[in-house]
This record gives sequence, structure tokens and C-alpha cells, in this order.
Amino acid sequence: MLRISKLTDYGTVILAALASQPENTRLTAADVAQRTRIGLATVSKLLKSLQRGGLVTSTRGSYGGYHLARPASQISAATILDTLEGKLALTECSGQHSNCGIESTCRVGHAWRHVNLAIRRSLEDMSLAQLAGFERVNLRSPDLAAPMRAGEAPLVRMSRP
Repeated sequence: MLRISKLTDYGTVILAALASQPENTRLTAADVAQRTRIGLATVSKLLKSLQRGGLVTSTRGSYGGYHLARPASQISAATILDTLEGKLALTECSGQHSNCGIESTCRVGHAWRHVNLAIRRSLEDMSLAQLAGFERVNLRSPDLAAPMRAGEAPLVRMSRP
């Protein structure tokens, strides 16, 4: 089953809570925990990961807190998953460093890489603003024949259940 982890789901909820605030409004970890109903320890852990990943910034002091590092429309679902789950690959041969022993004789790896690319492109096309319901979601079928975009890697690995 393809499924993101509970922490990644919570991380997206936290990002959506930050995105719902006026620009440059900072929320403390306690504020975020209260608004999202996610435990403070979990919120703090995720905010640190999101900060390391460049998705949020923090300010110390009496007026400190967290806010998005860039507009929600400029943060893709792929970036969120990459930050919280690591570089993603649907199958072993879809990753950057394949360790598959049968890759040279495998007849299905090429097809899985196309599936992987379609998922990756869909994640790139979905913004945090869309995930949070601030912008309309425009669903379209990915063009698998299209060349990969600059910097695009066919990587999607979902966590284990």
C-alpha cells in the first residue's frame, strides 16, 4: 500500500496551520499544537525537521515563533514529502542508487519508473496552498512522454504501513 507516514501527515497539517496565518505572523510551537490538536512534543519535533528542510523559519525571543519560509503556493507536496520522508522511490530501481540484483534482466522496472515519474510529477504539481484548500486543485493526467523537468528525479518511495 502506498501511504505517507503519520508524522508526514502531521507535518502537512502543521504547514497548513502556518499557511493560514497572515504573512509574517509567527506562531509558537504551543500555538501550533493548540490549533492543530497535535501533541506539543510532536509539533516541536516536526517544526525542527521543517526548519532544517527550509520550509519554515523561526525567530527567537518574546515575539518569536515559526512561519513559512516562502508562500504556500511555492511549496510543493513533493518538497514536503522529500523533507519529512527523505528522497522517495516507489521501487528499488526508481531510486538514485539502485541496489537491485536483477535490474539488468528485469522486464518491469521500466514500467515502474514511469509510474514513479507520474506520481512524482503529481506531487510537484500540488502546492501546500492547494493541500490546505486555499487554492483550487487542477487535476490533470501526467504526460509520461514529456521530458523530465530541470532538476526532476523520478523518485517516489512511500513509507511502509
